[in-house]
Amino acid sequence: MLLFLDVDGPLIPFGAADLDYPRYPGPVEAAAGHPLLTRADPALGARLVALGCELVWATTWMDDANAVLAPWLGLPALPVVEWPDEEDAPPGPLHWKTRTLVARAAGRPFIWVDDELTGADRAWTAAHHPGPALLHRVDHRYGLTVADFAVLEEWVGAVGR
Repeated sequence: MLLFLDVDGPLIPFGAADLDYPRYPGPVEAAAGHPLLTRADPALGARLVALGCELVWATTWMDDANAVLAPWLGLPALPVVEWPDEEDAPPGPLHWKTRTLVARAAGRPFIWVDDELTGADRAWTAAHHPGPALLHRVDHRYGLTVADFAVLEEWVGAVGR
């Protein structure tokens, strides 16, 4: 089972001026070029691995996710989804990642964790993907929470690895 991971929002929360985001300690050199990196809870890496899924970066961070975020989270280098040019994406209500991730899954069960998912993405995936898929929207203000992990764990348990 694949788990496609977006970074900004799900792993690095942002956007709520009234929240006092925790600052997690980590290598100073890692955080120097990425001022929001200290918002990413290093414990998320172990929680993600414990799901038993094949983790895949599905982010515009591309290889920077392996260079910067993976070490912060204690993850090995993960596969990275290569995105088509934006000009190739047909207009419409779908998220620009949807078609690429469904194609990448190639019928395998998958979870997609992102903060920009909509009903249009879920409907299109249900119509075009023959296997089980969970498109889980994370609140970008808080990132992945205990409640989010409960949903992911329940789905993985129901579908099987």
